[in-house]
Amino acid sequence: MSDNKTYIQSICTIQNNEIIVDGTSVFKLEPTTFLDFSKKVYQNFELNYSKFFKMDSLSKLAFLGAEFLLKNESNEYKENNIALVFANNSSSLDTDVKYQNSISDTENYFPSPAVFVYTLPNICLGEISIRHQLKSENSFFIFETFNPNFMVNYAKVLLDSNKADKVLCGWVEYYDEKYKAFLYLVAKEGDLEHTIETLLTEYNK
Repeated sequence: MSDNKTYIQSICTIQNNEIIVDGTSVFKLEPTTFLDFSKKVYQNFELNYSKFFKMDSLSKLAFLGAEFLLKNESNEYKENNIALVFANNSSSLDTDVKYQNSISDTENYFPSPAVFVYTLPNICLGEISIRHQLKSENSFFIFETFNPNFMVNYAKVLLDSNKADKVLCGWVEYYDEKYKAFLYLVAKEGDLEHTIETLLTEYNK
């Protein structure tokens, strides 16, 4: 692996009904459900992506974080070489439970294809890729906790091997209304060095 340094160009954290981008709160609501919060974010920033309302909560969470970091990075008229490297702890369990409930009641047996399609965590990467015209590498990993060591090394490999011009990394956890998105854009240049220590500091803010 190359010893070349990589840098974090921008960070977005979503938790507790608040969105913080590069240290600045850009949107905040009083305590409410994630469904209501995500809808208000969509309306406030006029995102104009009707498929948003069909997504499960995990995909909405990832989509919103990516929106703030990629809105000035992607171009709908060209192929954008931005890789996606995401992870969480519970996979798509929140949606899995909802789908299981829809087939467990024999008297009201109604498996929903619209729910079933989101019973894989990497579907959220597909939603982001469609939105931002990304055809580059994307991967979704499951870890017990946020794993900065893995994320730093994986992003460096992608950048050093020229498989991506930039890498959008993220920890996107959603289960039973408990959620946190910590997304950051990595490149070969910038002011904030992409290190394990930096990530831990930013993640725990």
